[in-house]
Amino acid sequence: MAVVRAAVDRGVTMFDTAEIYGPHTNEELVGEALAPVREAVVIATKFWRAGSRGAIRSSVEGSLRRLRTERIDLLYAHRLDPRYSVEDVAGTVSELVDEGKVGAFGLSEVGATTIRRAHAVLPLAAVQNEYSLWARESEGTVFDTLEELGIGFVPWSPLGQGFLTGTVRPGDRFSDGDVRAWFPRFTKAAREANAPLVDAIARVAERVDATSAQVALAWVLARRPWIVPIPGTRRLERLEENLAAADLRLDSATVAELTAVVDRIRVHGPRGTGNERYS
Repeated sequence: MAVVRAAVDRGVTMFDTAEIYGPHTNEELVGEALAPVREAVVIATKFWRAGSRGAIRSSVEGSLRRLRTERIDLLYAHRLDPRYSVEDVAGTVSELVDEGKVGAFGLSEVGATTIRRAHAVLPLAAVQNEYSLWARESEGTVFDTLEELGIGFVPWSPLGQGFLTGTVRPGDRFSDGDVRAWFPRFTKAAREANAPLVDAIARVAERVDATSAQVALAWVLARRPWIVPIPGTRRLERLEENLAAADLRLDSATVAELTAVVDRIRVHGPRGTGNERYS
């Protein structure tokens, strides 16, 4: 809570959580931390599996209670259940918007076709997919669709679960509670194979007098003007480091250099969560 409140003090206005984080405990923490400044911030949360109308409404009622708020500013479908159409999901969220319980609608881990289908029922404010120097699946049709429809893009894990910061090395061990312990991209062999990408970021960071994390975030910010990355941290010093990336302006040549490096290096290991290809 101290880090969340410090973020507010430093000008952060959007906070992202989800009912599955914990599960539930992260929403409770965010709700308590932001209660004194609720009107000054935007809270985004997600209901886990976008299923029946009743299940979605039940999830939202639980999130409202845990977040200590009367309205969720931005509500995402965290993942879509293939048994239910995205049109029905959007229709249920539209009801919640009409009731004043939800401000705006978003989807997570989706592709262009799904975005268009949902947007036709209820305009989307944001799409949240994984995106970073080593997760670029949204480039192309997703980006083109978002730009055409005027939808914002919120990259989750813009630092590659910490790998792109250079603080994760091939010999590191992860605790059982760390999701990276079961992500294929974080096996020892994959980390060794992907190390050249980290080294390339570090070289640019040294040249521009910044940290690797700041360079990785600045690259994301430079890709499109409607991108809002959401790096996460529990530590104040990392919060301040990440925020400073907003003031780091990489010139077009440096952005192109980093992009070219990724084009040359084949990232080893699947992402381990979500979709390898968006539909």
